Amino acid sequence: QPQLVESGGGQVQPGGSLRLSCVASGFSLENYAIGWFRQAPGKEREGILCVTNRGNTNAADSVKDRFTISRDNAKNTFYLQMNNLKPEDSANYYCAADPRGATIRCRPPFYDYWGQGTQVTVSS
Repeated sequence: QPQLVESGGGQVQPGGSLRLSCVASGFSLENYAIGWFRQAPGKEREGILCVTNRGNTNAADSVKDRFTISRDNAKNTFYLQMNNLKPEDSANYYCAADPRGATIRCRPPFYDYWGQGTQVTVSS
């Protein structure tokens, strides 16, 4: 059974950093498209950073130059490094993966497998 499990969320002050991890089990991430999404209360889930199996990246303007995505195929894990966090980054963050490895569209309908979410709160 394919499964994704996130970790690393928490509360941080504005300007701080967090790294989220997403561990996959039941399948190999190597040829999958991977992505990070977030959903704030009362808002739709949005894609913030996605990358194809060949490394092509699609990033939302709101996180460009602050967030990066990476993967470690040996650990079957991928990460979201978040720097210079702002209060508007507060949300529940979800990792996702899709077997159509060339998927570049960073939108929820294009991803089949999802983690359970981890909360990120940015406040002083």
